[in-house]
Amino acid sequence: MAKVKVNFHECIQDSQEYGSDDEHMVSRIFFSIEVNGERYKERYHADLKQLVGGKFEENPIEVSLPSDSSGKPYSGPMNYKAFQEAAEAYFRKLVGSKALGIHIEGGASNIRMRNNRFVVEHSIEFEAADIRPPW
Repeated sequence: MAKVKVNFHECIQDSQEYGSDDEHMVSRIFFSIEVNGERYKERYHADLKQLVGGKFEENPIEVSLPSDSSGKPYSGPMNYKAFQEAAEAYFRKLVGSKALGIHIEGGASNIRMRNNRFVVEHSIEFEAADIRPPW
């Protein structure tokens, strides 16, 4: 089975350019992918979508499939469950009560900050899975 390494590079938090509106916050993370030590040439991104106004630490985050700059989905080896969990963890590392970037605590549920750019390197490795998501 293939060994996949995702190297997260940066995040644009809550951007209207990526689809944020009054109901949903959409952020985009950028990353590169290596498979068995060989790096794909493309830089990829995934969108993270969550409801506005809920508890940041508890609300689920919908993570899109990786896509290249033209919007073409990544088609190489992957474990989408592991990727989605890693993408969510990376994002919460940047924004939240224990975050490096925007530190949000307590009853501050009505605060909304947009278009923040975080450049933080983080890598994760996992085994590729044979199962593709149905979407």
